[in-house]
Amino acid sequence: MAQVDTAETEEAAAVGGGDTGAGTRRAGIRRAIHRGSRPEPWKRGLVLAALALLLGLLMLLHAMIPNGIWNLGSLVETFLPWFGLFIPVLLAGALWRRSASAVTALLLPVMVWLNVFGGQFGDRSHPGGDLTVVGHNVGADNPDPAGTARELAASGAEVLALQELTQQDLGTYERELAKAYPFHAVQGTVGLWSRLPLADTRMVDIKMDTGPLGDAKPAALKTAYARGLRTTVATGQGPLAVYAAHLGSVRVNPRAGFGTVHRDRGAQALGEAIAAEQNERVVLLGDLNGTMDDRAFAGITSRLRSVQDAAGEGFGFSWPAKFPVVRIDQILVKGVKPQSSWVLPATGSDHRPVAARISW
Repeated sequence: MAQVDTAETEEAAAVGGGDTGAGTRRAGIRRAIHRGSRPEPWKRGLVLAALALLLGLLMLLHAMIPNGIWNLGSLVETFLPWFGLFIPVLLAGALWRRSASAVTALLLPVMVWLNVFGGQFGDRSHPGGDLTVVGHNVGADNPDPAGTARELAASGAEVLALQELTQQDLGTYERELAKAYPFHAVQGTVGLWSRLPLADTRMVDIKMDTGPLGDAKPAALKTAYARGLRTTVATGQGPLAVYAAHLGSVRVNPRAGFGTVHRDRGAQALGEAIAAEQNERVVLLGDLNGTMDDRAFAGITSRLRSVQDAAGEGFGFSWPAKFPVVRIDQILVKGVKPQSSWVLPATGSDHRPVAARISW
């Protein structure tokens, strides 16, 4: 009986071994078929490749995105630098999919982004300079206007432009800045303080009030809420025309899109005022509620250049003050040389002050 059992066991082992060999061969065939049926690296991740190309074209051709629907073109241009964040996301997906096509397609957005914004990472500033200017939206709800005024005076600026001044806080700023700045001019909600004499100050109408209701407002009321001024600063090298402005706010609405009507109208009016300026040397300091990539400012940027772009370091984001993600507070010049540009520490405002040093 024991001999029979041994024979049966040996036979079963032989049969089992044959099954194992056949199973191994079948598994190998299946793996070969699977490998052969898998797409090659150039055929994998085609959706990721398409998204990469779309991202590159969007950044390259942003000026061609129409504003007819939700003001989409201006919205994209406002946050254009941040589109670079999609690049590492797409790269991670391409590596996970082992997609050669997606990795190659990413070269387009990488090259476009570096071409447009790569220079922002270097320090473009130069030593020296003849005049320091500072612009700051001090905030209508600023809980500490006196402290803000003292911080601005400590900046050492010769010329200081403030926006969003309120009637209740104006006296505080005048009192706190009087010692450092013997000359100042105010038009409505914007003002300019200077260590140097001022002349020819006048309001710049940025068209906040239009249509029948705007026309019906008395001139005194319009002046009280003016958001732009122009004055002449008497420097040792000759007159300098200085503009201070606060353009209309923008809003993002899910139904209406990017609302910029008041700002765009103000930008056009400000551009026209600068175009008519007779002085060869011009400085514009203001909360323009937009970035200089936005097409709405073409009338301004065609005549003035950004000091931050020419002589700053990094992007110079100024808003919101706690965690700035966009630069809407600008210093632009003509007829003078930008030497350096920087962002000052936060004050009690929801904007950060911006500063620049210029030379003749």
